[in-house]
Amino acid sequence: MVMTYPYPQGDGVVKWVSTTWLEEHLNDKNLMILDIQPNVHDYIQGHIPKATYINEGLFRIHRRIPSFWLPPDVIQGILRNIGIRREMPVVIYTSPGPLSICTKFIGDGLEQTMAAYTLARYGHPSVYVLDGGLTKWKEEKKLLSQEFPSIPESDYRVTLKSEYYISYDEVRFMKDRPDVTLLDARPSPVYEGQGPWPKPGHIPGAVSLPWASLMNEKNKMLLKPEEEIRSMVKEKGATPEKTIICSCGTGREATNEFILFKWFLKYPKVKIYEGSFTEWISYKDNPTVVGKNPR
Repeated sequence: MVMTYPYPQGDGVVKWVSTTWLEEHLNDKNLMILDIQPNVHDYIQGHIPKATYINEGLFRIHRRIPSFWLPPDVIQGILRNIGIRREMPVVIYTSPGPLSICTKFIGDGLEQTMAAYTLARYGHPSVYVLDGGLTKWKEEKKLLSQEFPSIPESDYRVTLKSEYYISYDEVRFMKDRPDVTLLDARPSPVYEGQGPWPKPGHIPGAVSLPWASLMNEKNKMLLKPEEEIRSMVKEKGATPEKTIICSCGTGREATNEFILFKWFLKYPKVKIYEGSFTEWISYKDNPTVVGKNPR
């Protein structure tokens, strides 16, 4: 299928762009580019021209659990300081980076979906994800830069989109309804057994859909063909008439599936459970399920 970028066409906060599209639009004045590589030294060694650096670790803070998104007034100051303006579409990209030695939790490609969701969560109206990320850009031998753009501080005003996410109490109430599919985006071995959490397994009723299974095997920033993605999610029972709740360990992996279902596949009822398994097991009486089956 031939795609016209930004993709999909029509309304939508988050869209995807190709490396070719970005190369052709590098000189657009009304376009901002954010580099979300996990190590700032990777950015220093080489980045897409005109890209500004930000680390995804700035988006969340430890409150009751160590993975709550920042309050709006705090994130507003960060977005103002890096010069984001409401009228400017923001292109986001990352890569594992040669200086990032951990590729399971950082440098895994999720930096760009985390940043895309975060900007959308705080009301930015136009976010572009670079399909294939910096990895594909480098493979195609496109231009890299070591210059740091000078961007004036903006007067950005955050508008919190609370309708995107769902609370712990709402998850407990909704997750077992027949018109709801609760997804777990973590790798299968963690879904089935012991991960870094005190309890093994998954939330009862959660269906395993590892986020990486939707991505190219060699480049976790590059989507698989749309027809293949639609077939995979249908097999999991995640059909358009249902409410889809995206979860994972801390909400990070779920950002990949949230933006995919909501803006790539255009499902009408999509939520993200930001607290995810970390919040679920913080209530010590909550059960978990071990093994391949949801229950």
